[in-house]
Amino acid sequence: MRKDIDIPQVENVHIVAVKEWNEELTDQFWNVYVVNNRKEEISMVLVISRGSDADRKTSTIRQNLGDIQSQNSVKVEFIANEVLEFTNEYLVTFFAENTLFERKFIFESNSISDEKVVPIPVLANDGILAK
Repeated sequence: MRKDIDIPQVENVHIVAVKEWNEELTDQFWNVYVVNNRKEEISMVLVISRGSDADRKTSTIRQNLGDIQSQNSVKVEFIANEVLEFTNEYLVTFFAENTLFERKFIFESNSISDEKVVPIPVLANDGILAK
């Protein structure tokens, strides 16, 4: 059973939202990244994302991001302005140190906005850290 498996606390791995310029659409949009701020590579990174509010929900998206080198990041997805008012969840699972790690990251409703940006580890841009 899952309750019998010891899954240690995830440290120095983050889900972040960064506003970036999109050349094709000639506008700025929020992109979500997994950031590996650890001293070692993380392997077999899987991300499950979904969003919801009181009576609506997005589809669930599952992605295999492969390996992420130390002090590096990988783009997960573009996040549409229409779902910024949703609570958006990201479940990240990966291997490091021959151990399985897992953590749920959450962007609360309306928490992704220009007024709430902070410096992001590893990335040169400011953005929003998921809780």
